[in-house]
Amino acid sequence: METLIKKQESAKAKSSEAQNLRDLFEGGLKDIYNAEKLVGKTLVKRLKNASSPELVSALKNHQSETDQHISRLEQVFKATGIKPHTKKCGAMEGILKENEDFIKDTKAGKVRDAGIIASVQKVKHYEIATYGTLHAYAKTLGESKAANLLAMTLEEEKKTDAALSGIAITAVNPQAAK
Repeated sequence: METLIKKQESAKAKSSEAQNLRDLFEGGLKDIYNAEKLVGKTLVKRLKNASSPELVSALKNHQSETDQHISRLEQVFKATGIKPHTKKCGAMEGILKENEDFIKDTKAGKVRDAGIIASVQKVKHYEIATYGTLHAYAKTLGESKAANLLAMTLEEEKKTDAALSGIAITAVNPQAAK
């Protein structure tokens, strides 16, 4: 009997756990807010290590977009009445750490460029998944302004991902294969 009571107590949600879709939405916003800020801090290192002119241009554009995405997230926080805070994004930390290790383990050139593109696309895919989910949550919650802002960012993330694929396929990967 005592074991059953302990199991029931441990199954109860902690006060910090999501209780409903609104809580999931808020947690997701705080997570991606942290992720975008982490990405912004690490883009300079990727820029310094890229050699392909097309990749350098794409990374500069990505840096500008990241700043816009952070600003847009702040608008989402304001529109929804959620206080803008970050929540540690372990997934993004892992992706960025992997990229940092890769840069250390390769010499400058097309192979490193191919790895940088792969890393940035991992970032993009995480962001696409997160923004897509948050957009769906916002629509369900009736947060139309937030949904529109999140949809804009989602489309920009998809376009950047497609542009990186183009650079990889047409310029960087064929040269890295040699």
